[in-house]
Amino acid sequence: MQPARSPLIEVRLLRRYKRFLADVEFADGRIETVHCPNPGAMLGLDAPGSRAFVSRSANLARKLPLTLEIVEADGVLVGLNTGLPNALAAEVIAAGRIPELAGYSTIRREVRYGRDSRIDLLLEAEDRPSAYVEIKNVHLRRREGLAEFPDSRTARGTKHLAELAEMVALGHRAVMLYVIQREDCDRFALAADIDPVYAAAFAAARSGGVEAFAYRCTVTPEAIAVTTRVPIVG
Repeated sequence: MQPARSPLIEVRLLRRYKRFLADVEFADGRIETVHCPNPGAMLGLDAPGSRAFVSRSANLARKLPLTLEIVEADGVLVGLNTGLPNALAAEVIAAGRIPELAGYSTIRREVRYGRDSRIDLLLEAEDRPSAYVEIKNVHLRRREGLAEFPDSRTARGTKHLAELAEMVALGHRAVMLYVIQREDCDRFALAADIDPVYAAAFAAARSGGVEAFAYRCTVTPEAIAVTTRVPIVG
């Protein structure tokens, strides 16, 4: 569980633009531009007037000291920081709370592999093949209870799927771990209409031995925690 950066500040989202910028309004009417840590389309998460939460960086040199962390959509809080799932996953794997990835003695982050790529997590143990774990943040929900990925085309994600399949061919484990930063979804699917190339690469990777799991989170202003595995459908 990752505690909120102390403490998150409630705001209203006015607009999100240029991928990494958002304007928010504070309770006193002050308007400020904040960093948006999500390069995707943020479908369904950028409605003007939405309740939202921002964190304040301790780095006084930052041009934009505030970061948009959570937006309310469909009646629930949704984590949109794409940098958070890696830390969440490392924490729960180390604690043995993802049974499919239990039993490894070391976890390394951002290890070089493939064609000039870095794997999110490399799990290692003396008694089993290493596991290369690629983590994706999920927040898209277009149908009741169904989380989907991606929310925009991702050539980089497609490349990673091919590289994971190559790791399997070399005798390692390779795993796609989808972290759903919202708790109103009970299943997960690929958004093939948004990125058919990624969906096809996912199917090919699965056929090549790449494993895939989806876990949802509880999201509050105080903390975000990985909780429950949900089935991958479709």
